[in-house]
Amino acid sequence: MKLKKRILVAPLNWGLGHATRCIPIINALESQGFEPVIASDGVALQLLQKEFPKLTHIEIPSYNITYAKKGSLFKLKLIKDSPKMLKTFKAEKKALTKIVTDYKIDGIISDNRFGVYNKHIPSVFITHQLQVLSGTTTWFSTKIHHKIIKKFNECWVPDNLNAPNLSGKLGHIDNLIIKTKYIGPLSRFKKTFSEPRYDVMILLSGPEPQRGFLEEKLLHEFKFFNGKVILIKGKIERSQTKEVSGSLTIVNFMTSNELEDTINRSNLVISRSGYTTVMDLAKLCKKAFFIPTPGQTEQEYLAKKLDNDGLVPHCNQNDFTIKALERVKDYQGLTTFDYEVNYKKLFSLF
Repeated sequence: MKLKKRILVAPLNWGLGHATRCIPIINALESQGFEPVIASDGVALQLLQKEFPKLTHIEIPSYNITYAKKGSLFKLKLIKDSPKMLKTFKAEKKALTKIVTDYKIDGIISDNRFGVYNKHIPSVFITHQLQVLSGTTTWFSTKIHHKIIKKFNECWVPDNLNAPNLSGKLGHIDNLIIKTKYIGPLSRFKKTFSEPRYDVMILLSGPEPQRGFLEEKLLHEFKFFNGKVILIKGKIERSQTKEVSGSLTIVNFMTSNELEDTINRSNLVISRSGYTTVMDLAKLCKKAFFIPTPGQTEQEYLAKKLDNDGLVPHCNQNDFTIKALERVKDYQGLTTFDYEVNYKKLFSLF
């Protein structure tokens, strides 16, 4: 009997987005006859352990990414943390060599983990950022990113090649020098037509302390809101907790199925403008309001782009008030693209 080929799937632990967009990839690998092996750390690994309890899970070195307390210091903190990140990158490469041997890995899919590649087996890098926006240093951060991506056999961009697309100039550049495949937006969700249960769903995610700052602000703002609200903290813990106070429900985390049902049953979603969240809300054709993480250029660009496109309004974290939600009625909301990924063709690399 022929053994299944083992494919290592390794998402970056930076919020939950990289892990959640790997869920459809892992499901597709199983349906195409491969055996996925999951490698990550922190909440990303915990989430995938809950989603795929029967698969093999490996903990690999953590980048321990946190945000600056002030958005204006975001870039400075990344520069300050770069020696630590470089050290983790080297530890990641060393760990991978052992994993490939011990687990007999036949292929690698890395979602933004720079050190997870092997020159002896097919290695794929997933990113929606072919251009890494960093203000005046965009040219430099993009050049460094391309240098890393070139070590992989292929780069998969979860977006459409042509318009309409979701990532704009992040995922589309001239003069591509890396082998790139546009695989269409990735989402673990399916749209259902269910009776609405909530007027507003607040979906939090991302590293501390900014996740906590936004939670505090929104709880204060929604204290006297006239309508049903559910707040998902985005904190992966051992067991699920639920608090109900009047018309406000607070949950620490949800599984994919619960989250899919709750988003489908919510009239409006308030969240960060992380790219995975954008893809999920587009798949479910939702009305939304975005509050980008302060100082994170990529989220600020996406929020601005989707606002200018007349799809989703946004505002800065400090400026948010309930009154800002009145703008939603003038926006179209996000819609899905009829794009089916040909996974058989995509996985032929392995």
